[in-house]
Amino acid sequence: MGRKVICLGETVLDILFRNSQPQQANPGGSTFNTSVSLGRAGAKVYLISETGDDEVGKIIRDFLDENRVDSSCVRVYPGMKSKVSLAILDENNDAKYTFYGDEPRERLDFLTPEICPDDVVVFGSFYALNPANREFVKKFLAYARSCGAIIYYDINFRPSHASDLDQLRPFIMENIAASDIVRASVDDIHTAFGISDPRLVYDTVISRYCSVFICTDASREILLADYGSFYEYPVQQIETVSTIGAGDSFNAGIAYGLMHENVVKDDLRDAPWEMLIEWGQLFSRNCCMSIENYIDKDLLPG
Repeated sequence: MGRKVICLGETVLDILFRNSQPQQANPGGSTFNTSVSLGRAGAKVYLISETGDDEVGKIIRDFLDENRVDSSCVRVYPGMKSKVSLAILDENNDAKYTFYGDEPRERLDFLTPEICPDDVVVFGSFYALNPANREFVKKFLAYARSCGAIIYYDINFRPSHASDLDQLRPFIMENIAASDIVRASVDDIHTAFGISDPRLVYDTVISRYCSVFICTDASREILLADYGSFYEYPVQQIETVSTIGAGDSFNAGIAYGLMHENVVKDDLRDAPWEMLIEWGQLFSRNCCMSIENYIDKDLLPG
């Protein structure tokens, strides 16, 4: 597979709790999880991110290397505490998060790999909105677009940032406008736009800037808005172990599908979306059936 995926986002060590007891610690972060699922699937994948030079940072970077993710664009900051999150699982195995850790005292220029036409760029969550990152994110997206990459934006907007929405909403809109594919959950669009109807969000907000929108709703149907037409895809019901990383692995499945099905940027209007959505669901289902944040190493043969 000659094409590659470039993921941009935060790193964090997730410590999972169930019934007030720690269960497992997984290196994580939204696009980090996506990159690991892609590495395990055999895709060529880079992560652009940062860690501290502490033991947690080393665990995170070693994990990337072990899972065939190129970590050469992960900036290591001396004296910075790498981020840790407490992920509290409820009775439905959904998680609520509390985050700890540092931001760099002085942010250095980000490292980026070379981007080629039809490579896939995946970005999102608060990392793509953080004012401290904003100028780099805008420059990076402009660079990726100029190179002809397919840009995939996962809004992934958490209620914990809702109090800053007035400041952050223009950044969300800029990210949508820079993207070829936008994904969000129903919870994301309700938090970001005050609307829970994905068709209405597409018609009134997203379609002005981006023609392709995927909206997931936990175990309910997936909605695809594709150049003004709407399609629904059923979700196979499974018994989950943990939903952490499910959306991130869905994103990985879509990115993998774009390359596996040889969908290039000029073909997006006629993309085989039923097949691509099934790739997303395959990755997401598999992730939900383990306590890890990513797909199993042996999900795909070879």
